[in-house]
Amino acid sequence: MKNYNKGAFTLAEVLITLGIIGVVASMTLPALVQNNRNKELQTGLKRSYSVLSQALDMYQAENGERITSKNSAKSEVKSVLQKYLKVAYNCGLGRDDKDTACIKNFKDSEKNSTDYKNFNGTNLLDLEYFDDGQLILNDGSLLLIENEMIASRPNIYISVDVNGLKKRPNRLGQDLFMFQIDSKGTLHPMGVEGTAYHSDGNEYCSASSTNSMNGAGCTYKALTDNTFFKNMPK
Repeated sequence: MKNYNKGAFTLAEVLITLGIIGVVASMTLPALVQNNRNKELQTGLKRSYSVLSQALDMYQAENGERITSKNSAKSEVKSVLQKYLKVAYNCGLGRDDKDTACIKNFKDSEKNSTDYKNFNGTNLLDLEYFDDGQLILNDGSLLLIENEMIASRPNIYISVDVNGLKKRPNRLGQDLFMFQIDSKGTLHPMGVEGTAYHSDGNEYCSASSTNSMNGAGCTYKALTDNTFFKNMPK
């Protein structure tokens, strides 16, 4: 008589094997999810940099000059850039139309965002950097514009949430990255030497800095350091 049970697994062996698989999965899955998110953020940042650069180049080709804080009125930058971007939704400015803006919580007495924090989560961000224009692009990214228009600092700042407002981590320097258009109309990733938030001491891109603008200087590092996204603070 043949033994049909020869070589079969017992219920106990099957349960032990499934238990081991579950333990291994619980240990490796979070890392895989994190790595995948980091790659998405890195790709999103590179895409946003390219999209902004192309828009500014198209503006120059059509108008014969670079867009700067000197030749653009306070809220004009958004309307100028909008022509050269694939816009899904116009959020308005952010201050004067705070009730309909994508980031709606701007009040004169409450100038800090409840949506975004700095690089290591120790401070809320100042909404003054978001109040001269807000646009959601077709790829889901959110553009936030500030036209400083100060004689000593004639800069335009463009912050890009590369994965959109509704997706975490909503941290400056993690998924929200700053760029600077200088007085000559050149677009710089924030943190490169010569930009407003460059610091040799890493004050603006540090896991330990408590500066409210910690993270502003991370854009350049995120674009040039292949290990940047692996080492972001939680």
